[in-house]
Amino acid sequence: MKRKNLRKKIGVSLLALTMTAGLLAGCKDKDSASAPEDAGGIQTAEGEKVFYYGDTTFNAENDESDVNPHNGYSGWACIRYGIGETLFRYTDSMESEPWLATEYKNVDENTWEITLRDGVTFTSGRAMDAAAVKECLDHLVEVHERAGGDLKIQEVTADGLTLTIRTEEPVPALINYLAEPYGCIIDMEAGIGEDGNVSGTGPYRATLVETDKGLTLVKNENYWDGMPHLDTIYVRTISDGDTMTMAMQSGELDGAYGLPYASLPLFESAPYSISSCETSRSFFGAMNYETEALQDANVRRAIAGAIDRENFTKVLMNGNGSPAVGPFPASFPFGDSTVTAQSFDLEVSKTLLAEAGWTDTDGDGYVDKNGQKLTLRWLTYPSRQELPLLAESVQATMKEIGIDLQVNCTANHLDFVASGDWDIYASAFVTAPTGDPEFFFTTHCLDASSKNRGGYHSEELEALEEQMSRTFDAKERAELATKMTQVILDDNSFVFASHLRMSIVSGEGVTGLVAHPCDYYEITAELDKN
Repeated sequence: MKRKNLRKKIGVSLLALTMTAGLLAGCKDKDSASAPEDAGGIQTAEGEKVFYYGDTTFNAENDESDVNPHNGYSGWACIRYGIGETLFRYTDSMESEPWLATEYKNVDENTWEITLRDGVTFTSGRAMDAAAVKECLDHLVEVHERAGGDLKIQEVTADGLTLTIRTEEPVPALINYLAEPYGCIIDMEAGIGEDGNVSGTGPYRATLVETDKGLTLVKNENYWDGMPHLDTIYVRTISDGDTMTMAMQSGELDGAYGLPYASLPLFESAPYSISSCETSRSFFGAMNYETEALQDANVRRAIAGAIDRENFTKVLMNGNGSPAVGPFPASFPFGDSTVTAQSFDLEVSKTLLAEAGWTDTDGDGYVDKNGQKLTLRWLTYPSRQELPLLAESVQATMKEIGIDLQVNCTANHLDFVASGDWDIYASAFVTAPTGDPEFFFTTHCLDASSKNRGGYHSEELEALEEQMSRTFDAKERAELATKMTQVILDDNSFVFASHLRMSIVSGEGVTGLVAHPCDYYEITAELDKN
């Protein structure tokens, strides 16, 4: 998985480049066979603008198999590619602001009155009013377990452009949750296609959706917030970073998300540009409490103390991240600067293992107990380039403390998660996509959490969440989040490695392709190629 000597690899990897060029050229031939194009993607014969975008994330492996926001995490694709929009969105400072809504009022602890924007239509042609939004939200909470658990909607009523949401219990972060990608408003009358295509309100609509391959977008001529600049956009899923790098250099791509860190220096000067920002996307491992060895607190502490965060972020990530203490970056009021975790110290980790009864009795370099070597299964996946690098780093440091770490880096990681065939599951997750801390805990750390894959339980954490769920004041929520973070760090139920600095590369003449702290809003009406 190492990506060294990239320039040499580019010189000898002509086959991969040819395959990529063939793939993208094939798309051009298929959609505009008679129109000559320049290498950058402008369709000159008929005066249309065509844009080619490389991405690593649109695939079933990431639970983004289509663009239906009511399906798993496919809402991320819906919002990233300009198909869907939410009632509220986030500024660069992660403060909420109206989007498809214009204002809201918190009538009481359980009741929210939202005024919708007038003049918005779906790409189906239907006007977006409160009745349409109600249909969308009703279906969302019926079929989407995570959304239902977050929103806790009891009833939605519609009156013209006024939407009233009543929750089963207080949900202080409701407005934040409505800005989550699953909250993209889609036309339920138009329906959800067999391919997972939907009718949204965004600047583009999908005409082709192909899982693990990509999608084709065309301009929404009736977009409510200004005419989009591009006529057609081809989003292509390219999982190999070196292949994407060469496609970007050759002009086969106009923009790219997910390039290897070793490639970024190639695009630091004209005609390219790079947009970067700090995000709350964290790389971390979750402990499986079904594993007998991991039920020992000292073993979990030893593992946490063997994660070399500095080396991972500075060397393997080429500085495109910051070492993580907990789930939230230090820039957040409830972030890393407010909590402490087990520090990196291999000698301390060895001592902790010995206290737990794990010592090297046969001199093979690995600790054992009752005749059994301490072997742990590290499960992860390749679509996030950082995760294989993290596995490589952790495997090396675990060997130093005597743990035999078996790495399973596979695209079908969710199958292994479901079967329980793992001991530590390393993944990437945007921990505060709505700028509120409760999201991470409710998705990963509680008894009822949909992603509490390791079966973690803490009475203290459950009690703190009970308080959080009824707290509306932002400062008090931050204080509770700090306490909750410290609980999971003290238990070493999760071990955090890094927070991501996200970068998007643009080719010559491209404007409007801007990285955002919440990792949404990539393809917008402002995107252009001159």
